[in-house]
Amino acid sequence: MIRRALFAAWLAGALPGHAATIAVLVKDASGAPLEDAIAWAVPKAPVASRPKPAAVEQIGKTFVPLVTVVQAGAPITFPNRDDTRHHVYSFSPAKVFEIKLYAGTPSAPIVFDKPGDVVLGCNIHDNMIGYIYVVDSPFFGKAAADGAVRLEGLPPGDYTLRAWHYAQAAAAAPQALTVHGDEAIDATFTFTTRPKVPRGR
Repeated sequence: MIRRALFAAWLAGALPGHAATIAVLVKDASGAPLEDAIAWAVPKAPVASRPKPAAVEQIGKTFVPLVTVVQAGAPITFPNRDDTRHHVYSFSPAKVFEIKLYAGTPSAPIVFDKPGDVVLGCNIHDNMIGYIYVVDSPFFGKAAADGAVRLEGLPPGDYTLRAWHYAQAAAAAPQALTVHGDEAIDATFTFTTRPKVPRGR
């Protein structure tokens, strides 16, 4: 019985039609890993999914997290954890909005329905800056300090792999790939970056 179960498990993993994993490394021109880099795989054939909500807090006059990534259509709330009020806004083409001077958490989230990068600011504290990247795919992730992004659960098919970083000097060329089944795929993106912009305070 145990042997039969083990053989069935092996056979399931060996057959096509199972999800793949893509391990993406994002680094700068010197080879250093890029924290907060975004990577995502856009399927050629649409994949049904429900965008997950997210939150961008204001803590210590900074946006937390610095970079947020969501799927198009996701609602985002902007809780203000500071004792002072903030006026959050964006003039980015992907989402123009403003939440006028407020404390606490606004009752209505902002829905980000168009792919692209969104730069956040505060009309009261000019040094506050944050970033939201809206992707047109359910397969996405954000790098930690090691510059690694792990994309999991990709069904077989053709994809376009993309990456973004808030300090990039130019967009990275997309990479075409084909997922055949249960497999592990490695990919690397290298960016030339601009100097970092000071956050908050």
